Amino acid sequence: MANLGCIEMNPWNSTVKKPDNPTFCIIDLDPDKNTFDQVIETAQVTKQILDDMNVPGYCKTSGSTGLHIYIPLGNKYSYEQSKEFARVIVTLIHAELPEYTSLERTIRDRKGKMYLDFLQNRPHATIASAYSVRPKPGATVSMPLHWDEVKKGLKISDFNIFNAIERMHSVGDIFKPVLGKGIDLKKVIDKFRGHNSD
Repeated sequence: MANLGCIEMNPWNSTVKKPDNPTFCIIDLDPDKNTFDQVIETAQVTKQILDDMNVPGYCKTSGSTGLHIYIPLGNKYSYEQSKEFARVIVTLIHAELPEYTSLERTIRDRKGKMYLDFLQNRPHATIASAYSVRPKPGATVSMPLHWDEVKKGLKISDFNIFNAIERMHSVGDIFKPVLGKGIDLKKVIDKFRGHNSD
């Protein structure tokens, strides 16, 4: 891809070793007529939901207008399982923030609200990778974040081709755990079911 002069890298969620089993599940917060502070608030709500489920989540800027939250799966599940798990999470997010989030696929039906995209977890879907430069003004970079950085005042333009390498040297690869062991989906769902029936 680099040899072809691609500016951004948009890989699958799985590797050549296990093409049918995603390495991670993605929650894509895709704003429309939203402020970036609303995107940040939605990410914070997502983190709270994941914490309640005892599920690790890793946030990065998209390098465009939104934020991406990754959940490590460790190539143990199917794309269908990943997608349905993401559907559960976005449904919970939407229930918390119905005023400005939407689960509607069609842009017209969203009525300017932020799309909580769980369909990025289908086979062959692609999304800008961590550390990818984006073809946007200022050459923004899709940058992994510490959760304490996901707060009001954060801007997509904070991370770009000029400062990305320096940041990576100073904070290290905080995205690495996304490629780790992965969650036990059955345990998470069983706990969630039990918790919700209480």
